[in-house]
Amino acid sequence: MKNKTTALLLCIFLGGLGIHRFYVNKIGTGIIWLLTGGVFGIGWLVDIIMIATGSFKDKEGKDLK
Repeated sequence: MKNKTTALLLCIFLGGLGIHRFYVNKIGTGIIWLLTGGVFGIGWLVDIIMIATGSFKDKEGKDLK
């Protein structure tokens, strides 16, 4: 089970590199984030909002705790 606070901090500070996606085992999209700078910043911003509101899930579809 992944920690929501850890994922949010990783996303805020290293989101353009997709580190938060690697943390929740979303390797495929993590690579996309890494190669595109967080999908040109838009995906990074969306992920911050999703993690903060609790709608971001890990690879298995589980909520972050």
